[in-house]
Amino acid sequence: MDYRLRWLAGLRYFEVAARLRSYSKAAHELCVSQAAVSQKIRQLEEGLNCKLFARQGREMVLTTKGQTLFEQVTRGFSHIVSGLNAIQAEPLEGMLAVNTTPSFASRWLMPRLWKFTMQHPGIPIRVYSTTDDPVIRYGHIDVAIRQGYGKQLGEGILSTFLYEEPVYPICSPELAASLSLQHPEQLLNCWLIHGVETRNFTWRKWFELAGVNMAEDKVQWMEVSTFDMGLSAVMAGHGVCLGTESLAGDFIERGLLVKPFDIGMTPGVRYTLHSDPTSPRAERIAAFTDWLQQEVGRHEKAR
Repeated sequence: MDYRLRWLAGLRYFEVAARLRSYSKAAHELCVSQAAVSQKIRQLEEGLNCKLFARQGREMVLTTKGQTLFEQVTRGFSHIVSGLNAIQAEPLEGMLAVNTTPSFASRWLMPRLWKFTMQHPGIPIRVYSTTDDPVIRYGHIDVAIRQGYGKQLGEGILSTFLYEEPVYPICSPELAASLSLQHPEQLLNCWLIHGVETRNFTWRKWFELAGVNMAEDKVQWMEVSTFDMGLSAVMAGHGVCLGTESLAGDFIERGLLVKPFDIGMTPGVRYTLHSDPTSPRAERIAAFTDWLQQEVGRHEKAR
């Protein structure tokens, strides 16, 4: 065996630092101190008798030899990962862990998930709902359905667009009738409910879209952590919340909720599926992804 392979640990540190172009970012990914990264790189450079990095201002850049080594190390680690995937690959049947927001889980995913279990009875699903973005990692979370534009959940994580829809005011028909809602500015007299899940879609933005000036110090408002909580409040006649048809559609169809004004914020809420293409559960993830995209297609046609 080539004696230089004793520097494998240093090569791992080197690959991360070269990929991220930063010792501090490498330290964060490796869960070590920046000093530890610097020491490993220095030991590797001394062992190889050449400089791998050079400082340009506040940046660390690869030298010519460093760039050559980085390309080969990246290719080598990729082959190692492929080998690990080959021996760790799990069969189609088995557990799959899915993460999403609380409201998407309860209002969209759970009412449809039985269809997936009918198609794939050998793939039991664990559903975790969080307002914070998860860490996608084998043995922890396999796939995540999250809101947002251009969101990345980690290096190498694949992001697949699902759908996007406008955000509207939603209230009970009783409230709409009691206020004889005809003009958007009338909503200023209601409790305005805002959810953390839709934090990027504020009442101020909606009123601006509707051509209404909103004085925040003169309105009554409430912030809730999930859209579900907002729905519970408005169904009880307590105010108006901002939401989407995909999460409130069945209540609207049954006459329990209404959209008092057809003024929707666009671009609206965007849902994206995130997964690790190198996961040993790739076959399982592919089955779930295919099913989810089919369900989204049916949902879009029905809108």
